[in-house]
This record gives sequence, C-alpha cells and structure tokens, in this order.
Amino acid sequence: MRTAMHQAGAVALSQLLQCGPPHLDQRDVACSCGQTAHYREMRSRCILTTVGEVKLVRPYYLCSHCHQGQFPLDAELDVENQDLSPGVRRMLAVVGQAAPFDHGREQIKLLAGLEVTTKAVERTAETIGEDVGRRAWEQIQRAMQWDLPVGIGEPIPVLYVQMDGTGVPVTKAERRESKVEGLPARTREVKLGCVFTQTTYNQEGFAIRDPDSTTYIGAIETAEQFGKRLYAEAHNRGWNRALKKVIMGDGAEWIWNLADLHFPGAIQIVDLFHARQRLWDMARLLYPGEEVHQRQWILRHQPKLDEGKIEKLVHYLRSLETVSPELTETLRTAAAYFERNAERMRYPEFRRQHLFVGSGVIEAGCKTVIGSRLKQSGMFWTVRGANAIIALRCCRLNGRFEDYWEARRA
Repeated sequence: MRTAMHQAGAVALSQLLQCGPPHLDQRDVACSCGQTAHYREMRSRCILTTVGEVKLVRPYYLCSHCHQGQFPLDAELDVENQDLSPGVRRMLAVVGQAAPFDHGREQIKLLAGLEVTTKAVERTAETIGEDVGRRAWEQIQRAMQWDLPVGIGEPIPVLYVQMDGTGVPVTKAERRESKVEGLPARTREVKLGCVFTQTTYNQEGFAIRDPDSTTYIGAIETAEQFGKRLYAEAHNRGWNRALKKVIMGDGAEWIWNLADLHFPGAIQIVDLFHARQRLWDMARLLYPGEEVHQRQWILRHQPKLDEGKIEKLVHYLRSLETVSPELTETLRTAAAYFERNAERMRYPEFRRQHLFVGSGVIEAGCKTVIGSRLKQSGMFWTVRGANAIIALRCCRLNGRFEDYWEARRA
C-alpha cells in the first residue's frame, strides 16, 4: 500500500513539475554577470523526492555575454545542483546527525522506502551541518559587533553556563603534536558548552535543573572562537535577565579566562567532583598501590575541600616532605591549583544559595552530544566533518532544527 501511494504521489508530483515554455515577456532573466540571459529550450532532469523519483521539466536560459546557463526554477525549488529534494535532504540530515551514515542509509530505506547511498547521507548531513554552523557564526559575529539588547521577558532565577573539552578521533592529516614528544595526538579537542536554568530546589536544598532547559554549543576551535560562541548562546538564553549567573567547569585555565572575559561578575564554581579527583590523584602518588592508606588519607583531608577550607588544604600540601623531587613538584603544583581556585571552591556557601556544585550536565553532554555520535569504534573525522555534525546535532538537540529549515525558505 505504501509503495502504491508513493507511486501515485510521484506521478502527481511529476505532472505538477512539468512546466511549459515561458511567455514572451518572461524569456529574459537577469544574469549574475550583470547582463541578460535568454530562454533557449526546455530541459528535464530526475530528482529523488520523499515519494520517489520524479521528472522535472523547466526552461533553460543562457547568457550570450558570459555563456553561463541557469535554471531559475531549480533555485526557486531549492534543487539547484541537487539530485535530492529539500524533503529528502532534511531526512538525511536528521538520520546523519543521529547515527553512523550507513545506519542512516538503512533507516531511510526501511522507514521511507527510499534508496540512497551512504555517501549521500554523509555529504548531505555535513553540507547542511556546515550551513547551520555558518548561519550560527554569522549571528555570533553580529552579537560581538554590537551590544546585545536586554532581553524582554520574565526574570530568570538562576542561569548556568558550563563548559568542558573532550577528544574526538581525527584522520592522520588532522592530527597535531601530542604531549608525548614526537608523537601526533590521535584526537582533537572539542570544546562543548551548555546553558540551562534553575528555578527550584528539593526538600534537602539541592538544586533542580529546569526540565528541557539545556541547550548546547560546540566545535573544534580555539578558545577565543569558542568564547564568542558561548557568549552569544548565553545572551540568547537570557543572560541579561538572570538574577543569579553561574559559570562552572573544571580547573582548566582556558575556562576561567573565558569566564573573566565574557561573563564578568558571574559566580564561578569549580566542579566539586573534579576537585576531589585531584585529591585522589595525590593520594595515589603518596601511597602507590596501598588502597587502605589512600582511603585513610582521603578521609582525613577531603573534608577540608568539601567544607571550603581551601587555605588549610593548601598549607597542608605545601608542608608535606618527600624524598622524591618529582613528587614534591607535583604536590606544589596541586597546592597552586587549589590556591588559584580557592574562591571557586567555597562549596558550603554555594550550597547555602542552593546552587549546583557539580558540572554533571556538561559531562553528560560530552557523552550524549559528542561521544555517542563521533567517538564510536573505527571513526576518524576531519575537522570540517566533525564540526558540521556537531553543529547539526546541537541544532537538533536544542530544538532549533525546524526553525533553521523554515529560515532556508526565506
């Protein structure tokens, strides 16, 4: 029945797309060179649509000055230099951002009854993803050139911005020098950010994230570029209307540099669980292979961190004496880390304000937005391809894909 309906739809659509020769007053059109292109003949081509393959017959115009031909109807129907209709391309973009390209091809065949190649899914998804990214970057550039207006709307009790980095496997040509001298890194860092809101907290006083309030942005790019991207997203989400503004991340220096640059005055919080992990790293170095002693050390000194007594923790780490110069230097580095982030680790004060102290939202985002699609076994990406799929996934997960598709028609 579905096949029969598709066949009938394809016949009907083909009839609608059978254009006749233009009237005498429509036989000249403007050419991009500034001259005029003249009608020459009717030409046909086949296009794959959501109901199957159809035949399009339309007029062909040729410019005698630059010898450039054109099909105005192709541009009007959004099939210029395309063998796939907008509807099919939309479907391929959706399946291509969600799963491996060959799996997307299988889905299109099973669910829509259309035969497409794996390469068609890849090219279409990446092309549309690039267009999504290009339009987003144009908005970012406009946001950075002018002061963004204060948004009109209800005040937002608490608005959070979280950011983190995660590696994506890339092709050999895209690899950069790794931390191991002489060896290229097999991954490139994707910087991912998220914005979400909080209105309430539970009976125990723990913050509750507003349902469906999280939006994501991300790309393989410099911290400077990413900062502009995150700034635009935060302001788009109502940063100026937030009563409390919170920046969260791990101890990476680039995160707090961006926070100071783009979000001055916001509350800054280092992820508690990341800070605890630094303590565990110290315990393992001090008592290698001795789990009992490691746990005892953590039980004695983690309360200093959890209670926000960072100065005591720093003093203790600096007072430790070891026979290993390397371990002594590591302890000094750890002490400097906690000292540098002391004001971002006042966890009792943050909890009194019923704020989140963990960056679980962005860590989950690294898995769901990036990991589940771009870090599967055997995958290696170009930066261009990875950024296209990331832009497309963020657009889709943010609930903006239909808005983008409507904007294409404008």
